[in-house]
Amino acid sequence: MLSQLRDIVEHVSKAEEVHSALEILVKQTCAAMNTECCTIYLADEKKQRLELMATQGLRFTGHTIHIGFDEGLVGLVKRTAEPINLAEAAKHPSFKFFPQLGEDIYHSFLGTPIIHRKQVLGVLVIQQKSSRQFDEMEESFLVTLAAQVAVIIAHATAQGQSFFDGDRVSVIKGIPASSGVAIGPLWWDNTQPDLSQVFPASTLDILREQELLSLAIENALADFKRMRKKLDLELNKDALAIFDLFTHLLNDPMLRKDLKAQIAKGDRADWALRQVVESYANRFAKMSDIYLRERAQDIKELGQRLLFFLQNTEQPVHNFEQPVILVVQELTASILASIPKEQLLAVVSLDGAANSHAAILSRAMGIPAIMGVNINPELISGKVGIVDGYSGEIYPDPSQDLLSEYSELVSEESELSAMVDKTVSEEACTLDGHRIQVMLNAGLSADTSISVNQYVDGVGLYRTEIAFLTQQKFPSEEEQLHQYTSVLNAYPDKKVVMRTLDIGGDKALPYLPIDEDNPFLGWRGIRFTLDHPDIFLIQLRSMLKASLGLDNLSILLPMVSSVQELDGAMELIEQALAEVQQLHPDIKRPALGVMIEVPSMLYLIPFIADKVDFVSVGTNDLTQYLLAVDRNNAQVADIYETLHPSVLAAMKHIFATCQTYNLPVCICGELAGDPIGALLLVGLGYDMLSMNTSNVAKVKYILRQTSYQELQDLAHRALSKPYGSDIYSQMQQFFELKGLAGFIRAGKR
Repeated sequence: MLSQLRDIVEHVSKAEEVHSALEILVKQTCAAMNTECCTIYLADEKKQRLELMATQGLRFTGHTIHIGFDEGLVGLVKRTAEPINLAEAAKHPSFKFFPQLGEDIYHSFLGTPIIHRKQVLGVLVIQQKSSRQFDEMEESFLVTLAAQVAVIIAHATAQGQSFFDGDRVSVIKGIPASSGVAIGPLWWDNTQPDLSQVFPASTLDILREQELLSLAIENALADFKRMRKKLDLELNKDALAIFDLFTHLLNDPMLRKDLKAQIAKGDRADWALRQVVESYANRFAKMSDIYLRERAQDIKELGQRLLFFLQNTEQPVHNFEQPVILVVQELTASILASIPKEQLLAVVSLDGAANSHAAILSRAMGIPAIMGVNINPELISGKVGIVDGYSGEIYPDPSQDLLSEYSELVSEESELSAMVDKTVSEEACTLDGHRIQVMLNAGLSADTSISVNQYVDGVGLYRTEIAFLTQQKFPSEEEQLHQYTSVLNAYPDKKVVMRTLDIGGDKALPYLPIDEDNPFLGWRGIRFTLDHPDIFLIQLRSMLKASLGLDNLSILLPMVSSVQELDGAMELIEQALAEVQQLHPDIKRPALGVMIEVPSMLYLIPFIADKVDFVSVGTNDLTQYLLAVDRNNAQVADIYETLHPSVLAAMKHIFATCQTYNLPVCICGELAGDPIGALLLVGLGYDMLSMNTSNVAKVKYILRQTSYQELQDLAHRALSKPYGSDIYSQMQQFFELKGLAGFIRAGKR
C-alpha cells in the first residue's frame, strides 16, 4: 500500500488550492482502500466544532455540516486524539445519528485524528456498508495518510488560506530578530533577484561571461563601499562589519578563481555564481555553532548582490509616500542600507535567521525585525499591520482595540530606548553596590576591525575560527598575528579572552573535508586541535606574539570534556610559550581558561581548578547537551528552554564549585545577554557576564534597578520550581513590579 500512499500524497500536493486537494484526497483514499466512504472534518477551535470539508460517499443538503467537539464518534476522535475502529458504529455509546449526513447505510467506522505539532487539526474518516472491523494494515494506512494531510493543512493555514466562513488571518508568527513595536502599512518587495531561481545554462562565449562577472564584482564593491560610508556615522564598526566581510570576500583571489573556473567549464555567469555561492554557504550551514551556521546567510546575500549586478547596472530607488513595514523574501544588509532609515518602520522576512548579519544590523539600527515568517505575502501587502519584535507576532488588518493598545506600546518603547541609551556609560552596579562586569562577545566584526567599546569591561569571548572559515587555506602565522594584534590593541587596558580554534566535523573547512555521521558529538573543538598540534601551535604562537607589551590576553579552550584533553592542550601551550620566549624573553604567560559546555565538565571542575585560571560557561551548547535538544530543529524547538530547571541547577552547581576552589567564572552564552537570564545569573552569584553589543545597555540598566539581595532571593525561589514556565512567570511578575516589563514584553499586554 506504500505506492498507493505515495500516489495519493503526490496528487494532493499538486493541487493548486487546498479545498481541491482535500476533494482529491477523499476520492483517491476510497479507491485505494476499496471502501465506499471517506470524509475529512476540520476543527474550528473558535466555535468548538468540526466542519465537514470534503467527502466521497455522504449525501447531505445545505452548505456544510457541523459536529461539536463533544458530539458523536468524530467528536470523540478529536477529544481523545486516538483512532477509533468499529465494526458496528451505531452500538458505540458515543455514537450520534445525524440524519442530514445520510450515513445510516454505513456500519463500519474508522476515524483517525489529523495532528500537527500536538494540535488536532481535524479528523479523517472512512466508512463501509458491510459490518466489519478494518484490519491493522488499513488502520496504519489511514494514520499515515492523516499525518501527511496534517502537513498540507498546516502549511495552507500558515499561508493565510481560510477554511471557515468569516475566517481571516489574525496573527502570523515568526522568529523575533530585533525587538521593538511598529504600526504601519505592510509593503511586499518582490523586486529582489533570487539566486535559487537561477537554473543551469551554458555559454559559448566564455570570455564575455567572465567579463560580465568581473564588472558585476566591481559594481558590487563600489556599492558596498557606498553603503558602508552612508551608515558609517550612524553605526559602530561591529554593525558595519558585514560590508567589510563582503569586500574581503570579493577581493579574495580564491573566490574569483573559483567563479572563473566554473565559467570556464562552459557555464553562464549567473549559473556559475549560484554553484560557487551554494558550495561556500553549505560549508557554514553544516556547522553546529549557531552564530557560524548563520553566516551561511551572509554568503548567500553576497551572491544575491552579485546576481543583481549581473542583471542590472543601477541600484533601484524605493520612494514611499509614508514609512512602511517592509516585507521581503530574505532580509539582507544591502536592503537595509538602500532604504532611508526614516522610511522603515520594521522589516519582515520570509526566510532568514535571528542571528543573520541582516538581523544584527537591524538591531543596531533599532528597526524591529521578524524572520522565518510562513505566509503568502500577497495576502497582507497593502494592509495596515502591527509588528511585535518581542514575540515575533504580526497582526495584519488589526482591530481598533489592538491598534490602540499597540500605539501606547510604541510610545513606551520610544521612551524606554532613549532612557537606556542615555545611561549606557554608567557602570553595571546593583542598588546595594554589587558590581557586575559586563563583557563583549566579539564575532563577525573580528574579521576586519573591532571598535573600541568604552562601555564594556573587556572581551569575554572572541571567536578565532572565522578567519579560518572564510579562506581557502589555513591562515599563516603572520596573518593570524596581524588579526589578533588588531583586536588586542583595541582593548589595551582590558581583558580579551580569545577562544582557540573551535573547528571540526561540524565545521568543515573547504581545504579539510570531514564527513561524520554525528558531527555534533564528533571531531570538534579541542579534539581537532589536539590531533593537529601543527595548526594549534601556529595559532598559539600568533596569540602570544600579539600580546607583547599589552599583556591583556587570556586563552580559552573550547569543547573540553576531560582532564586528559586539558593536559594535552597545556603541554602544547607550554611548548608555544617556550618557542616565543626564545625571541621575546619578557613575554608574560597569559591566563588560561576552559569552556564549560559539555556536561561532563560539571563534575571535573575540582580536578582542573589548580590547572586553569578561570572558566567560561557556554550556556547555548550546555543547554542543548543537557536537554538533548537542537534548538534550530523546528520539531523540538519548543522543548529548548533556557530557563529549564536543570539548566539553572547546573548554573548553580558550576558557580558553587568554582567558588569553593576560588576559580573565576564568566557566562558567555546567550543567557547572559537576556534580561531575565542576566538577573537570575547574578542572583546565583555570577559577577561576569559576556554578551553581544546590542544587549549591553539594557542589561546594565536593569541591573542598576535591582538589589543583589532581591536577585539572590529570586534565584533561590526559581531553583525550587519544577517547570520552566513557572520560573518565567515568577520573573515576569518581578519585572512588572519593578516597572521593567518593557524589557521582556512578550506580545500585547
